[in-house]
Amino acid sequence: MLSSNENDVLTRTGPDSPMGKMLRQYWIPALLAEELPEPDCPPVRVKLLGEELIAFRDTNGKLGIVDEYCPHRKVSLFYGRNEECGLRCAYHGWKFDTQGNCIDLPSEPTESKFKNKVKIKSYSCEERGGVIWAYMGPPDSKPELPEQEWMLVSDSQRYLSKKVQECNYFQGLEGGIDSSHVSILHSGSVGGLGVSKKSNSTTLLAKDTAPRFEVADTDYGLLIGARRNADQDNFYWRITQFLMPWYTMIPPFGGAPRGGHAWVPIDDENCWVWSWSWTPDRDLTEEEIKQMQSGAGIHPSLIPGTFRTKANKENDFLIDREMQKRGDSFAGIFGVGMEDHAVQVSAGAIVDRSQEKLGTSDTAIIKARQCLLKAVKMQEKGEKLPALDPSSHRIRSASVLLPKGMPFQEGAKAALELTEKDFAAV
Repeated sequence: MLSSNENDVLTRTGPDSPMGKMLRQYWIPALLAEELPEPDCPPVRVKLLGEELIAFRDTNGKLGIVDEYCPHRKVSLFYGRNEECGLRCAYHGWKFDTQGNCIDLPSEPTESKFKNKVKIKSYSCEERGGVIWAYMGPPDSKPELPEQEWMLVSDSQRYLSKKVQECNYFQGLEGGIDSSHVSILHSGSVGGLGVSKKSNSTTLLAKDTAPRFEVADTDYGLLIGARRNADQDNFYWRITQFLMPWYTMIPPFGGAPRGGHAWVPIDDENCWVWSWSWTPDRDLTEEEIKQMQSGAGIHPSLIPGTFRTKANKENDFLIDREMQKRGDSFAGIFGVGMEDHAVQVSAGAIVDRSQEKLGTSDTAIIKARQCLLKAVKMQEKGEKLPALDPSSHRIRSASVLLPKGMPFQEGAKAALELTEKDFAAV
């Protein structure tokens, strides 16, 4: 349980909030690269941490993320013309480059130097791994881009998606590190992740629905081990990685591509849910891609032309009570990701954590809250934040059988590390 004040600190992410200031120290996945496919393509609205912004790719291919509103009469630059290395407001023609500098004022006399005094907010951005990244913190504190494995493999080894989820970012993040619900909420649907028929992971999940948690602090966030009884001699460990400030790595299921998420605030009551699937040593197969596109796994089925899901809170996530009775989906909702989406949104826009009652299976969630709240205090003191070093992201999640009595960090060490050899291969 958190106090109301702690819950506010955890969930409020605007520019002047303590959490918002801390989160702005990290690179933020902002857009899919395909949203800005070519030079001078149409600009795109993007809202991050409560700020309304416009992204565009200029004539030379340079990326820019700037304030959505022209400083002249505050109209939206979304309606502007992307041409000749700048975004020109459709109202009076004021034009801005990717750095937010005003480079033309056709409504002012040619001899005027007023444009030299006009500048709009702009943020650094870079492209890697099929994603356009934004940095919204102090320019002199900008870190290097993270180096997670999915970012570095070839396009043919990676599948990306994003969606809008109508709740605070931390509700999604909590679900991403909660391994106990997999045995219940996803009990009928994990096949949608592409689990091999030869794998016994689904049997092991069903066998023990009350895992015991062990959580270790790391220099990048948390290492979360969920232990289930497998047989007389072994435990089945599902080991989740939480990387500050919003990344989760899903423990792999036998034969399926690896997966992970980022839970990025749009504002305090909505978030971007990024999902990625990848294979470290081979291309994704056509069958795997079709399964991802179907919405059966972690990736969403979207309303065409939007990032809104077809199943949503307005249509009760297309809940099918007959499917629920049959057990095809414990919740009667199609798709692993949509099961998560539905239950997280059902708790309201921002959960009042001062009213909750937590159990032993919530150990990782409690630690994640402490991790983020501690980082806020570190930011206020000017201390270095965790996971800013790109190399700290060179890790994996794991699912392993280990002899009883063996510490999971020791027994799974080789499975959790992305070695120099692995890193060089991607």
